[in-house]
Amino acid sequence: MELVIGTKRWSSWSLRPWLALRKTGAAFTEVEIELRQAGTSTAAILAHSPSGKVPALKVGDLVIWDSLAICEYLAETFPEAGLWPADPAARAQARAASAEMHSGFASLRGEFPMALDEALHSRAPSEATAADLRRLSALFNQMLDAHGGPFLAGPWSIADAFFTPVATRLRTYGLRLSDHGDAGRGAEYVNRLLADPHFKAWEEAAVRGTGA
Repeated sequence: MELVIGTKRWSSWSLRPWLALRKTGAAFTEVEIELRQAGTSTAAILAHSPSGKVPALKVGDLVIWDSLAICEYLAETFPEAGLWPADPAARAQARAASAEMHSGFASLRGEFPMALDEALHSRAPSEATAADLRRLSALFNQMLDAHGGPFLAGPWSIADAFFTPVATRLRTYGLRLSDHGDAGRGAEYVNRLLADPHFKAWEEAAVRGTGA
């Protein structure tokens, strides 16, 4: 398997399936394409992905060019990894949370991009982003309370991969869930995501500017 990703400092969409793939324990190679290079980034990505976007997973002649679709493929290919919860109700909610992150929180993602190379600093959010943060706080509390933690649906799942880039945004820009609703168990959950050894390996590589 070959996973094509964007610059580790910035590519939140690449981080998500990368984490899921690392959790399977399967061997894979990665191709990191430098983003934000006018005239070259898109062409470099198109050599691997028909969408012209990262990430893309290549398995022989098969190419999967969407982060959630890659994670679904990995869950089906490596069922022993438990990338989705075994319990049907928890699994359904983990999928719902992943889909909501995949298609929502546009203001938070646009105003506060993942930037692992930036120094930590506080910045006040717009009202649209504050609304995203309130929803984020409510979602974390709902799922942690319903499934008992330590992650959103109990054990670590794809849903947690999808919210790991969000955790980096909260840390980088000094965004506190307690300022936007009841933080509850959310702050501890965010710290748990940031302490994950696979995420830390990604972050260390991002800061070095080299592959993991």
